[in-house]
Amino acid sequence: MLKIIRYSFFDLIRSSWSYVYLLFYLALGFVLLFLNNDISKSVITLMNIIIVLTPLIATVFGIMYYYDSREFIELLLAQPIKRTNIFLGQYLGITISLSMSLIIGLGIPFTFYGLLNSAAIWNFSMLLITGVFLNFIFVALAYNIALYNNNKIKGFSYVILLWLFMAVIYDGIFLISLFIFKDYPLDNFSLAATMFNPIDLSRILILLKLDISALMGYTGAIFKDFFGTMQGVIISLLTLGIWIIIPTLNIYRKAIKKDF
Repeated sequence: MLKIIRYSFFDLIRSSWSYVYLLFYLALGFVLLFLNNDISKSVITLMNIIIVLTPLIATVFGIMYYYDSREFIELLLAQPIKRTNIFLGQYLGITISLSMSLIIGLGIPFTFYGLLNSAAIWNFSMLLITGVFLNFIFVALAYNIALYNNNKIKGFSYVILLWLFMAVIYDGIFLISLFIFKDYPLDNFSLAATMFNPIDLSRILILLKLDISALMGYTGAIFKDFFGTMQGVIISLLTLGIWIIIPTLNIYRKAIKKDF
């Protein structure tokens, strides 16, 4: 599996899109810090971009790489290599490459502006950790969609719809539900609904770490009241971990049965 991971990683590193992705975050970090020297405020602004843009890029990269390398996968399947090693190796290669682009692209400008000597380093670290989690989650979801759909157009349509649902539609449905059932106790429902959306969960995780009550919203306030700041962070991280494990296990299961 290590050879597959290494090959997929370096294959993506050689791609021009990886450099575009890296340069985008590099430019974004420098621009935000140039316009606002307060690192804490820059982290808040960056959060709103990361939790929406990172899942989109992860899903598109994941499904593009799978479809582009399908012939190579078929060639590997003819060799004495475990099927699961091929698919999981590619998945890990993509996520590691995207995560490194994110960490390096944002790490350089913030380090340049004195992050290491700032109290905001822990908040920034949580932002990067959340971004890495989102990469692993949405690449896994994209790979699941690709494994179930041989048609490229259907696959791309489904991943865009998935991102749109998680980033926009889900919040709309959730808010409408809260409004309709406002006369009922909704605390447990709000907690459960938030855990079913990794983007919302990531947002609350960062806000809990920043401890900004004014920006937490209803579900963030419930998280803090139910679990406290530290417990809320731990529970959020564990839930994001489950969001990685379940799709990855399904990739493993589907890889055994996948028929080209």
